[in-house]
Amino acid sequence: MDNKQKPVYGGQAVVEGVMFGGKKHTVTAIRRKDGSLDYFHSPRKSKPLIQKLKKIPFLRGVVAIVEASANGSKHLNFSTERYDVDPKDDGTVKSEEVSKLTMILGVAAVGVLSFIFGKTLFTLIPLFLAELLSPIFPGYYTQIFLEGLFKLVLLLVYIYAISLTPLIKRVFQYHGAEHKVINAYENNLPLSVENVQAQSRLHYRCGSSFIIFTVFVGVFVYMFVPIDPLWVRIVNRLALIPVVLGVSFEVLQLTNRFREVPVLRFLGYPGLWLQLLTTKEPDDSQVEVAIASFEELIKMENGSKTRLNSEEIV
Repeated sequence: MDNKQKPVYGGQAVVEGVMFGGKKHTVTAIRRKDGSLDYFHSPRKSKPLIQKLKKIPFLRGVVAIVEASANGSKHLNFSTERYDVDPKDDGTVKSEEVSKLTMILGVAAVGVLSFIFGKTLFTLIPLFLAELLSPIFPGYYTQIFLEGLFKLVLLLVYIYAISLTPLIKRVFQYHGAEHKVINAYENNLPLSVENVQAQSRLHYRCGSSFIIFTVFVGVFVYMFVPIDPLWVRIVNRLALIPVVLGVSFEVLQLTNRFREVPVLRFLGYPGLWLQLLTTKEPDDSQVEVAIASFEELIKMENGSKTRLNSEEIV
């Protein structure tokens, strides 16, 4: 099948596992402490309004990000709660015993709010740092570029710092495994450990690329709004967060579309460079988990009977 006709799949690394999402389903596979695999399935429910919004350029990026944050947090919550639980322990609370509405709203709120909180911090901290240096580096454009520089440095330092922790390092390895599986799939290769390991751990469509694009796009967007007095600058930055996210999403899509064009593929290089920090080379056992997750998703997308053995969120 031609790559242009193949379904597009995305993914996310979680604690000791990988989540993959398709048009109808999202599936996570994790490696538990006894070496066995456990699965989590969350059907995608078609919401007409959301689908319409996701067709509107610039607005669709914000909608997709919020939806991905809410959905991804459910899978991350599953992985953190289940990977170190004794598989023989039947004393866990079953999903049907918990209010579905409470679970969905609660987990979704955590994911969305944490994303908004983090984005706000990474927007305001560089602003105040640049403002503190305004007596030394005055000027409209100087301040905007300085703000962008601080944002970039803060982002790189933060990612590097958390990558030193054992837990996040393993998550980044699973992130690499996720990319390798997608690359193998898009290159029409059988999903064996050997084939997947031979693939790059970098991918043009990665969320890490999106993050760094928000830095560059922000510098461009901020050039069209005032920065004085300080309160106006703060209000503008906060109000423009959806604009920066929306434009950055379109840039991400553009770089992915042109990745096979030799003259234009360099547009995605900044995102690939950042992925050198946000991904690590996985070992074979981690690749096995990623393959299992992806194959489970394909089965569910095709309507096949699956071997899922964990709770579902409906």
